[in-house]
Amino acid sequence: MAARLAGRLKLRHVELDAIRHQAHWVEMPDAQFRQVVARATAEENWIIDGNYGIVRDLVLARATAVIWLDPPRWRVMWQVILRSLHRAITRQPLWNGNRERFWNWLDGDHPIRWAWHTHRRYRQEFQRQMQPHWVRLRSHADEQRWLESLRPEGN
Repeated sequence: MAARLAGRLKLRHVELDAIRHQAHWVEMPDAQFRQVVARATAEENWIIDGNYGIVRDLVLARATAVIWLDPPRWRVMWQVILRSLHRAITRQPLWNGNRERFWNWLDGDHPIRWAWHTHRRYRQEFQRQMQPHWVRLRSHADEQRWLESLRPEGN
């Protein structure tokens, strides 16, 4: 969604996973991660893709809009399982040469487990934090309608 939005609005797309997950799945240290994200958000226009608590304050302080993709839990799980399965079967390269492998699914912080364990907590947290500049999209149809309603600046 973020990549499509950035393309439609002709803005820079910053993917937090690509920054955080260095080669061999080594996480960039928190202080360095914050510095990189601070530089990215200091620029005038950007689309940040991702949600890391360690940098959320930096992103929200400069964001003019927050797009909250909030599908039901069953859809999140369906999507993350299919995505992980596809990535593991095809050996699709991700960030910094990393590839998903089936045995990674056993990791406690694998996206499948993470999504299952955090869905309810994040939904409650984001409902409390919602501001007028937040857009909450609950389905693919909502996403598509909203994207189609946008026009790049100058058009």
